[in-house]
Amino acid sequence: MTALGVVGAVLVILASIMLHEAGHFLTAKKFGMKATRFFLGFGPTLWSFRRGETEYGVKAIPAGGFVKIVGMTPLEELDPGDEDRAFYKQPAPQRAIVLSAGSIVHFILAILMTYLVLVFAGDLSSSRSAIYIDSVPKCVITDVHRTQCRPTDPVSPAQGVLKSGDRVLGVNGQPVTQQDTLRNALHVGTPVNLVVDRRGQRLSLSLTPTAVQQTVKGKTETVAKIGVLLNPVPDPPSVSPIAAVPRTFSTLGDYFTQSIKGLGRIPATLGDVLSGRQRGPNDVGTVVAASQFSGQIASAQGIPTSVKVGAFFLLMAGLNFFIGVFNMVPLLPLDGGHVGILVFEQARSRLYRLVGRRDPGRVDLNKVIPVTYAVFVAFVGMSLILLYADIFRPINVNG
Repeated sequence: MTALGVVGAVLVILASIMLHEAGHFLTAKKFGMKATRFFLGFGPTLWSFRRGETEYGVKAIPAGGFVKIVGMTPLEELDPGDEDRAFYKQPAPQRAIVLSAGSIVHFILAILMTYLVLVFAGDLSSSRSAIYIDSVPKCVITDVHRTQCRPTDPVSPAQGVLKSGDRVLGVNGQPVTQQDTLRNALHVGTPVNLVVDRRGQRLSLSLTPTAVQQTVKGKTETVAKIGVLLNPVPDPPSVSPIAAVPRTFSTLGDYFTQSIKGLGRIPATLGDVLSGRQRGPNDVGTVVAASQFSGQIASAQGIPTSVKVGAFFLLMAGLNFFIGVFNMVPLLPLDGGHVGILVFEQARSRLYRLVGRRDPGRVDLNKVIPVTYAVFVAFVGMSLILLYADIFRPINVNG
């Protein structure tokens, strides 16, 4: 199951990358721009084919993808006949849409996956659980560090009353959706009324908790016990298709907050990795970390398949949202850097017109290229550090 989760994560991530590039590609074609290449990955070409004016294919290093749009910058030489279709000659709103399309696709994927999880798997953020009786020992085990009975342990009040597999539905007229609900209803010597589901049959049962002396963290206290071991199973409440709409967008707000915090944590995360400190579950990782999380979700025991599938797609939704936000950071070579330059050029042109001065034109990219290279090298270095950490010091999902 772990391998299935990892493979599933890889496939969803690859599909997300392809759809990201398709966003750039389709909007460019829509506006009449010329796109000559559409590739998944980087490096040497493994396989490709040509259809019309575009070459499609797969490269050896599956670390992203790219679409080649003719005339992305004025520095690019154009073939005769391509001048009118060059990217940099198109209206600013069209260029902004093409540049932002990849991130918009990630946001749409996050919305769709979150909505479908809410409708088909329920609200996984809920702490509601189905409480099952895992087993009914012959005694009430008085030592929290033991799993076996001792002759001095009192007889379990649940013997002959409850059975393994019973689902506890209610206690003293109160619905049971958490372990603490049942525990808090137990009082020494006071009969407790339970409603259980036993293989589809609803039963009303009664038993009297017994007093047990337990020592926890050096403190001895008397507690009420009925002598069972519980098995809580996630039981997320269902969400209607209509109610899932506002719930989806409130979840997107959570994604946004987590994404911004994750971006802000990058310097501290890199410091933790370089100093050998353990990262927490809210720290930034690579797609390797996402695959590891996915594998852990798939291999979890005692969790319904619908919850596992829902948790997997929520993980993928959050990852897509983060990628969309990260990609719009206004630094070259990210798409957000190109959008930032476009916005700056348009704002500067309007300002110059307002004061009656001549439009200075486009930003001199020759001055920006050294900064772009520096950012690119920093991104590569950051990725390699996080990749090393994800492989050799995985994120601690328990915090």
